[in-house]
Amino acid sequence: MKTIIEPFRIKMVEPLRLTTRAEREAILRSAYFNPFLIPAEAVLIDLLTDSGTAAMSSEQWAGMLRGDESYAGARSWYRFEAVMKEITGMPHVLPTHQGRASERILFELLGGPGKIVPSNSHFDTTRANIEHSGAEAVDLLCEEGKKPRLRRPFKGNMDVARLEELIQKVGPERIPVVMMTVTNNTGGGQPVSLANLRAVRQVCDRYGIPLFLDACRFAENAYFIKLREEGQQHRSVRDIVRDMFALADGATISAKKDGLVNIGGVLLMRDDQLAQRANNLLILTEGFITYGGLAGRDLEAMAQGFQEVLDEDYLQYRIRSVEYLGEGLLHAGVRIVEPPGGHAIYIDAADFCEHLTPDEFPGQALVCALYRHAGIRGVEIGSVMFGRQDPATGRMIHPPMQLVRLAIPRRVYTQSHIDYVIEAVAEVYADRSSIRGLRLIDAPPLLRHFTARFEEI
Repeated sequence: MKTIIEPFRIKMVEPLRLTTRAEREAILRSAYFNPFLIPAEAVLIDLLTDSGTAAMSSEQWAGMLRGDESYAGARSWYRFEAVMKEITGMPHVLPTHQGRASERILFELLGGPGKIVPSNSHFDTTRANIEHSGAEAVDLLCEEGKKPRLRRPFKGNMDVARLEELIQKVGPERIPVVMMTVTNNTGGGQPVSLANLRAVRQVCDRYGIPLFLDACRFAENAYFIKLREEGQQHRSVRDIVRDMFALADGATISAKKDGLVNIGGVLLMRDDQLAQRANNLLILTEGFITYGGLAGRDLEAMAQGFQEVLDEDYLQYRIRSVEYLGEGLLHAGVRIVEPPGGHAIYIDAADFCEHLTPDEFPGQALVCALYRHAGIRGVEIGSVMFGRQDPATGRMIHPPMQLVRLAIPRRVYTQSHIDYVIEAVAEVYADRSSIRGLRLIDAPPLLRHFTARFEEI
């Protein structure tokens, strides 16, 4: 069948507010042209992020009512721990309030001045936590991943040769951990192959370096492996997931993605000593090791969500619905990162706004244009998020791609919502020469995209 069928039915609805263009213009200006500063109730279709924005299932809500709120050793903790051990095979499971809390703990223990942490591509909070520790975050994305219109099955892979060159150049003692982001968010939501994970594992083994996964979207990555990697089609997603985690020494996970919940995170480890140190830090900053800053009801929702996300009917719908958005935009002439990723479509903002230079923030300008025209909120992934100033020249160093991410919340929007997005983007594209560039007027030194302020040029 050509029609995409959601493998669920709607049991509760939330009204959306329809705004006028004049209202959106005023809201956009009061938010200083930053979508993060726009009130959510003034957004019609919210594609800012897929993090913490999922609709939970009836079983998840039922689990929340069963939540045990005991401070230590709650039955909700034991259920959550058992589910995570069964899915990942990791012996040490620490709950945290979200993924960046897991990252903070990990890099407070492993980071520090002089250290280097390579990855296929670090996303924003991972990079910020690494740099906050004093370490340096290095991206080693494969060459295919740097070409938006090149269609390859695993454009999220790490360049293994460059990883080995880096280790030999700086010495393995300066690299406390190698990170692999699955799927590769910064690189367009592109998956990583099992073969690439195995190759990175072999390099890490040769030099005695631990390998950790940034596994926020591990189930989506596993489904891509099933679809695209030779010899994997006959296998279950659950088995592929076990293979992925078996190659790692640990993982950070934001449960707000493939955990299908609105809050929660996980830190997974194999090393007993590292786990003990992480336990101590967790108690200091998050809470006791059996709740990690979460309520028992949150642990119940996470335990159920991590099982539901492995349902292959759900994953088929999820990946196909994102692909549907990508196909619609391509048909309208809009260039995107191809092939479509697992959780979002990434518009090539440099091509869309070819009349704007990187210094005029074409991605941020496009995000503003989409909100102004149709009430759609996306997010820039380009010079606002990842640009940095050259300390020697003072000039901006721009990332290789200027993108706008349209991240689709899980189990929230229907096909008619996505059709509206396609229509709106096509209309903005038809009038793209009218999009004005932006000037940065205020920003913090780290994670500036969250709170930066702009004005139109």
